[in-house]
Amino acid sequence: MVNAFALPGGYVYVTRGLMTHLTSEAELASVIGHEIGHVTGRHSVEQMSKAQLAQIGLIAGMVLKPELAQFGDLAQTGLGLLFLKYGRDDEREADDLGLRYMARESYDPRQMVGVFEVLKRVSEAEGNGRIPGWMSTHPTPENRIGRISEEVSKLDPSTFANARVGREAYLKELDGMPFGQNPREGYFLGNRFIQPELGFEIRFPQGWKTNNQKAAVGAMSPREDALVVLTLSDKGSPQAAAQAFFSQQGIVQGQSLRADLGGLPAVANVFGVQRGQAGDLQGVAAFVEHQGKVYQVLGYTLADRWRSYGDELSAALGTFERVTDRRLLDVQPSRLDVVSIPSAMTLEEFNRRYPSTVDLRTVAIINQADSNTRFSAGTELKRIVGGELPG
Repeated sequence: MVNAFALPGGYVYVTRGLMTHLTSEAELASVIGHEIGHVTGRHSVEQMSKAQLAQIGLIAGMVLKPELAQFGDLAQTGLGLLFLKYGRDDEREADDLGLRYMARESYDPRQMVGVFEVLKRVSEAEGNGRIPGWMSTHPTPENRIGRISEEVSKLDPSTFANARVGREAYLKELDGMPFGQNPREGYFLGNRFIQPELGFEIRFPQGWKTNNQKAAVGAMSPREDALVVLTLSDKGSPQAAAQAFFSQQGIVQGQSLRADLGGLPAVANVFGVQRGQAGDLQGVAAFVEHQGKVYQVLGYTLADRWRSYGDELSAALGTFERVTDRRLLDVQPSRLDVVSIPSAMTLEEFNRRYPSTVDLRTVAIINQADSNTRFSAGTELKRIVGGELPG
């Protein structure tokens, strides 16, 4: 995920996705300076007051929420407060403060322009992707790059004397960093989800929209009216996890289902949720123990649609099983590899000589160049290696 954000209290976050798209310490400083500008401008505090605090921990109690449609975008689950959307005036103020902070710390403020150019390219490449990018939380008017360039041109020329860029040192830190989605944290092969670190897999219904987050993995029906979600329980056994779940107010325990999943000890029941005018829910819950951990798997929909989805939801829960195939377990992430080119060449020539496992467009974006850009001998360029998933 290419993003950076600030929270009240001065906490500033930069994702590795954004870091791998930057090319110097000064560019990173411009991002951090911009986010600090949001903190000092109290923009995060203002946005926090507008946010739904109940979104934190949403997965744990999601079956009790009044509208199932709230879960239409699992990429947003539990992240509402981390992706606060700022207005144009907030962005302008954060830009100006970021430039001031860069100049004060002797970083080259001209590098901020390059950051917004690469973010623009990333946003264009993502299109309408389901995972929010930096541009979706930091709206960028068309003239923003021009305005920043104009502000930079107003700075005293002495600002640029001996200003730090730090390209070589920064790229050295990036060398070997995971790039893109890390399959060690779980990956999809079609509708099949494999978690190599935890050694299990589950198959979601065909054609459903899937998403993998730190605390949960799930899938939603095409009509966004049914959901399957897997989370880790904090209980010591399937029985204890089931008891905790069914003791929640409003949840009605139904008939028991078979007590093993893939040969693993498990407890499974049909359940209902009584919500009055909001519309009742009906689903199936399974609690399964694997390698000393207990997992909770929920499949549910609106009660009046259970007849349409019941078999599909039950079948999905029954696919949880251990994984022993080393091809599935030994996957590794793509990694960024920094290469010092021995002779002058274009980026396209570089890509032929030092091939990547991503397309040329991505190689161009992470190097802030185009395919015809020519680099001198000794220039350090980025490529992406590894990360292939089993067939």
